[in-house]
Amino acid sequence: MSKLASPQSVRALLERHGLFADKRFGQNFLVSEAHLRRIVEAARPFTGPVFEVGPGLGALTRALLEAGAEVTAIEKDLRLRPVLEETLSGLPVRLVFQDALLYPWEEVPQGSLLVANLPYNIATPLVTRLLKTGRFARLVFLVQKEVAERMTARPKTPAYGVLTLRVAHHAVAERLFDLPPGAFFPPPKVQSSLVRLTPLGVPDDPELFRLVEAAFGQRRKTLKNALLAAGYPRERVVQALAALRLSEKVRAEDLDLPLFQTLKSLIYTAE
Repeated sequence: MSKLASPQSVRALLERHGLFADKRFGQNFLVSEAHLRRIVEAARPFTGPVFEVGPGLGALTRALLEAGAEVTAIEKDLRLRPVLEETLSGLPVRLVFQDALLYPWEEVPQGSLLVANLPYNIATPLVTRLLKTGRFARLVFLVQKEVAERMTARPKTPAYGVLTLRVAHHAVAERLFDLPPGAFFPPPKVQSSLVRLTPLGVPDDPELFRLVEAAFGQRRKTLKNALLAAGYPRERVVQALAALRLSEKVRAEDLDLPLFQTLKSLIYTAE
């Protein structure tokens, strides 16, 4: 791991291969050995196969392998193949060069783990999809601090929204610690956070999330008006709000997950 644990060594490695960090792939390589150790510890125990998305130069991959994990690393950037073959030489890793959004996640073994420094531009859709599969025992990943805040937000806060409720429906969410830009090369313009999601084994609920997306689709409107604008029947919306003793001036961000679940039940079962 030492060859990848400083900006100078990473810069030298990239230069030797004639490469650079590509913004199109959201590449900011983790170069802090202390943070690598903390990520590995947060992901333990390795009770199933580990999938890593965006291994980059292989620093986290190597740390996971050295800790005894069985790792499949999925990398979209084909330029990095010779680098990864060098940095992971002799280690029992499965390298897959593919777009992670096209990977057959629904077919991974039950009880799999995700451990990754996620490319910022795919973090939200990827995590949403992985949660929907119901096949993961634990997801531990780095994302922009802003995204981490949205995943772990409380009702009545600006960060609270569809992503918060999606995560809460499927998992227990923890924001474990923040990382400064200097932990990466090149340093990003934002802070990052490590998030750990522990899935609850709850299946997807399309009706619930159609309702949630409609409720937050026009945040400035009241919940009632947002749902009416999305085509929900007025009588059912009014009756459901009354049954929950909610003001018709209430907004989507005022409702927690259990309230949304009850609202859905009332709207969809109303006669």
